[in-house]
Amino acid sequence: MNEKIFLNVDEVAAILGVSRSCAYKQIQLINSEMNQKGYHTVSGKVNRKYFCEKFYIELGGAA
Repeated sequence: MNEKIFLNVDEVAAILGVSRSCAYKQIQLINSEMNQKGYHTVSGKVNRKYFCEKFYIELGGAA
């Protein structure tokens, strides 16, 4: 398993081209959605696959 499962705030900020504070808000929103669906989340990180689905993007390799 070479691909990371979670993205951190710096990776999300770089991918979306936003500030760290905006990236944290996006992570919180996505993790909240995942919690409501019964998934476990990691604070300050976001599931890579779900993040890509939400923003309609494909990330090759580790971000």
